[in-house]
Amino acid sequence: MSITFDEKEKVFHLTTKNTSYIMKVAKEKYLSHVYWGKKIKTPDMENAQLNRATCFDAVPDKKDRSYSLNFVCQEYPTGGGTDYRVPAIQAVFSDGSRAVEFIYDSYKITSGKPKLKGLPATYIEENAEADTLEIVLTDTLKSIKAVLMYTAYNEIDVITRSVRIINESPEQILLEKVMSASVDYETSDYDFVELSGAWGRERHIERNPLRSGIQSIESRRGASSHQLNPFFALASKNANEEYGEVYGFNLVYSGNFTAGVEVDQLFKARAYIGINDYDFSWLLESGESFQAPEAVMVYSSHGFGEMSRTYHRIYRKRLVRGKYRDAVRPILANNWEATYFDFNEEKILELAKTASELGIELLVLDDGWFGKRNSDNCSLGDWYADKEKLPDGIGGLAKKVKEYGILFGLWFEPEMVSPDSDLYRAHPDWCIHIPKRERTECRNQLTLDLSREDVCEYIISAVSGVLDEAEIDYVKWDMNRHMSELGSAGLSPERQKEMSHRYMLGLYHVMEEIVSRHPDVLFESCSGGGGRFDPGMLYYMPQTWTSDDTDAVERLYIQYGTSLAYPVSAMGCHVSAVPNHQAHRITSLSMRGDVAMSGNFGYELDLTAFTEEEKEEVKTQIKQYKDLRTFIQSGDMYRLQSPFEGNTTAWQFISEDGKDIFAAYFRILCEVNGGISRMKFTALDTDAVYEILGDGQGKRYSGDELMNIGLTVDLWGDFNSRTWRLRKV
Repeated sequence: MSITFDEKEKVFHLTTKNTSYIMKVAKEKYLSHVYWGKKIKTPDMENAQLNRATCFDAVPDKKDRSYSLNFVCQEYPTGGGTDYRVPAIQAVFSDGSRAVEFIYDSYKITSGKPKLKGLPATYIEENAEADTLEIVLTDTLKSIKAVLMYTAYNEIDVITRSVRIINESPEQILLEKVMSASVDYETSDYDFVELSGAWGRERHIERNPLRSGIQSIESRRGASSHQLNPFFALASKNANEEYGEVYGFNLVYSGNFTAGVEVDQLFKARAYIGINDYDFSWLLESGESFQAPEAVMVYSSHGFGEMSRTYHRIYRKRLVRGKYRDAVRPILANNWEATYFDFNEEKILELAKTASELGIELLVLDDGWFGKRNSDNCSLGDWYADKEKLPDGIGGLAKKVKEYGILFGLWFEPEMVSPDSDLYRAHPDWCIHIPKRERTECRNQLTLDLSREDVCEYIISAVSGVLDEAEIDYVKWDMNRHMSELGSAGLSPERQKEMSHRYMLGLYHVMEEIVSRHPDVLFESCSGGGGRFDPGMLYYMPQTWTSDDTDAVERLYIQYGTSLAYPVSAMGCHVSAVPNHQAHRITSLSMRGDVAMSGNFGYELDLTAFTEEEKEEVKTQIKQYKDLRTFIQSGDMYRLQSPFEGNTTAWQFISEDGKDIFAAYFRILCEVNGGISRMKFTALDTDAVYEILGDGQGKRYSGDELMNIGLTVDLWGDFNSRTWRLRKV
């Protein structure tokens, strides 16, 4: 097994293919953290684990003042005791006391990986893939237990963690904070790397050195958000794409989260990640339990590149589910930027005809097909076709689109309601609101209260009704409003702070039901673009609309940053019109295509407005991507040059068998009379020969030449790109 326990030394040792994670039960009761890093033999504990008291520290054992919980590395630290650093759990008991003291109780090691009740998580297909350790910690005075669950994957360098809190007392317990993972480090000599931004500028990489105090990221918006992502990494100072130590943390959750690192008085660091304790509490009745989301942890001794590819592999194969986990994704065209709300059946069929002629495989009808939706001020929640626009309804339109030999997709925003809608008029209490307070609107809409079972059942019924009525192959599931005035008519006063998490549990239930009932539909999640790009969503929907910003230059930053944790198979990437509708920049059709090919390829513009010359170029792009997509979507990505560090960006994809390579080089601004630019490849077979296909067809180079000398890049003008298609001979 990949998990062992030394009964004599009380040491747990978890191993993956290349990493070790070690814990020890100290003083027969405290679960301490010993090591996480490169795979090693079980070390000498006196050498590996340092314990000592520090000034002004209280100690738990009067007989041993050399042992301080405020100094030792702990596995799941508690609050209200003698550890003054940030705790992983906070609770209030029936007597008003708040101190929690968890003592080691027992453990269980099993083959495989159990599911988390009501929550998305990574999974296994065979028990031999992973082993799971459950460690029970108990506060005997208050009869509360924490079950720490660790899963170690045998062939992927991933360790997942989650926590289940159990109330075994006869009284209520109020949980105020439950982190999914906490990891202590002996040193703070790391950089804190995060993905931050805004709408249209999602997941830009920020890197800063750790400092004294707390550095944290969080969302309080009811979604993982455009602004910050539930991912961070700690990186050694010298870490780059290929070298250095990197520790990655990613939360499988789509709602309010918090994550960060505290550096203490002795420059030790404590990392944590979990549900945000802002406006959160959970009332546990006697005998009840609370399940925290899963944290996916990755250690890399070879820089950010290895960490990213590990995340990509686990998410592609053991987070994404269903038909489209392994199937190639269709090339689509979306009508949104072609028509916005101004369309009818004739216009959509004209787009379908043109899409078919160009080789596009799927036409998506976006917002505006339902109720009286001619702008964004009405009809959300009324999921029936507008017969003035679509006289034969969605079923009739889908049938006509398919006559052109292409698939048909549809946009929904199921979590929202317009005040001007039949649904709101019938059920004004179904939205998130506080009695007597004004219901603030955003984009002329309110958020449905998915903490309520009746609201969830309505969404399941309404969306499934449309999907059952028509031959729909793809669904774009949008969400364009963050939460405000947090309150639920379905919860008692003492449970109002449970609403945000209950909303997520309701959303996951709704998605599970709809996705399970329609296994042949390709679902793509969206939240004003990339406002909910997280592992929780990928469990239900295998791809996400990466950003509403489709400008080719902006997408270099967004897609590069997103790839730090998420695979390109999860990224929706489209060619849009110029001037771009978000950045108003003009870039070549060639560069727009090259950027969009580094993901799930498509077009978001008026196909009928193409010139004949542009149509021929589009046909070439589509033909090229059909040759590339199998290994772009399932192979390994290597980031070669960062847009955050200069004027150029480059990346490379290699198929699983190492025989097919696609690489792209992008330059933003022209440099007059500049020096020589070269594209240097990576991870090739030094002894093999590779043939250039397409442009430059027939030329052959050795792997070591391509990696060490590279190929010259000759580009003129601003906003330009070059790609190479190689095959191992």
